[in-house]
Amino acid sequence: MNHLEIIADLKQKKLQPIYFLEGEETYFIDMISDYIEDNLLQEHERDFNQTIFYGKDADPNQVIETCKRFPMMSDKQVVIIKEAQHLIKVLDKFENYFKQPQPSTILVFCYKYKTLDKRKAITKVISKNSLYFTAAKIKDYQLPAWIENQAKSHKLKIDGRNASLLAEYLGNDLSKVDNELSKLAMILKSGGEITSQAIEDHIGISKDYNVFELQNALSAKNHEAAYKIAYYFGKNEKAHPFVLTLGFLFSYFSKVSVVAFSKNKGNDNTLAKEAGISPYFIKDYKNAARNYSPTKLVKIVKYMKEYDLKSKGVNNTSASHNDLLKELLFKILN
Repeated sequence: MNHLEIIADLKQKKLQPIYFLEGEETYFIDMISDYIEDNLLQEHERDFNQTIFYGKDADPNQVIETCKRFPMMSDKQVVIIKEAQHLIKVLDKFENYFKQPQPSTILVFCYKYKTLDKRKAITKVISKNSLYFTAAKIKDYQLPAWIENQAKSHKLKIDGRNASLLAEYLGNDLSKVDNELSKLAMILKSGGEITSQAIEDHIGISKDYNVFELQNALSAKNHEAAYKIAYYFGKNEKAHPFVLTLGFLFSYFSKVSVVAFSKNKGNDNTLAKEAGISPYFIKDYKNAARNYSPTKLVKIVKYMKEYDLKSKGVNNTSASHNDLLKELLFKILN
């Protein structure tokens, strides 16, 4: 089951006695545990029937004792262990409870940032006797599509280009992305569209002068546009630090290189997955791969490493970060 299916079951009161939520993508773990915390019991029932433990301080015996209690003036009680990864050394103490849980208790483990060792006996017990959910980190190429779907859940519209712009700048911290979408939902109202202008006005990413447009200029070998964006970045260095720009460009040209060297050029979906990009933009990457020879792409990746060192003072005594960006663009474009 994915996180949405789990929440759909919770809404229909299809409850499990134990939820073991693990994985790197803490956003999904929080979404499920927050729903349980906020919705399974009515407000007047929570004082006596909802208990929150924290893994660092939790005593397994006390948790088990709490789970075995009967609810007061309610059909169910909820016990949530946040930061349950700190219990890794004592999970064996819960083995008997996993095998015979209290039917009137909903026990939730929030085991964040990691997963259980599948070879261990306790993992097999947990997976067999609980709703065992692993929240995997969303891959970069999946993020624009996730943003589009999440915007829909906020009753907003966004096209693939603007979803990719948000993905490039906000990264795959889903909580951060959703916070920005929530902010836009309050401003734009139901049915509104997240345009490039709205992104510029409310998130602060310029619609004309951003790394996405710089990538487009380099892809098309548009010298004038690339240098104009570099000039803007130099005037707004706090918002566009060279190290961050360099990281974006390194990622971009690494993906262009994958496209250029791939044997799957005839299958856009396979090629997009191989390069780790959204299928929405595969044509742009294929155009870039046509504009730069494989030999040139190898040189460009080397330039990135060279200018990363220069930004840290290696073989560079006086050039500013903006000078370094202009030098790098000249080498890429010529």
